[in-house]
Amino acid sequence: MNTLTIVLLVILVVLVGVLIALYFFGKKAQKKQEEQQAQIEAAKQTVSMLVIDKKRLRIKESGLPQMVIDQTPKMMRRTKLPIVKAKIGPKISILIADEKIYEQIPVKKEVKADISGLYIVGVRGIRGHLDTPPAKKKGFFKRMFSKKN
Repeated sequence: MNTLTIVLLVILVVLVGVLIALYFFGKKAQKKQEEQQAQIEAAKQTVSMLVIDKKRLRIKESGLPQMVIDQTPKMMRRTKLPIVKAKIGPKISILIADEKIYEQIPVKKEVKADISGLYIVGVRGIRGHLDTPPAKKKGFFKRMFSKKN
């Protein structure tokens, strides 16, 4: 056989092996994430809170307790997390928001949030929906012309 075909066959076998390994690791990671999501859903509580500030910060700069920082994996310490500073009752807390709902959290507004530990899972507005902006008022002339029609 030609050496080129042997090299290509070896590379093909290695790639197939890597793809099979990734498939099984992916299934295992997906199962682990589903278990964690079930635990979060079981432990969540609905609280009313006033959002003071929200930023994307590294975990060392976030102001979270040192015990939480020590428990995070080394790779996660360099990434920026969505951090929310909120007043829950008389106490000011620093929480980590879910990536999916981070953009929905309004600043300097009171919201009802589903919290599991230090993690914000869901957000609802106290008055109305968060997604819809308030209705824009019509000007004087537009009101007058709309009454004629």
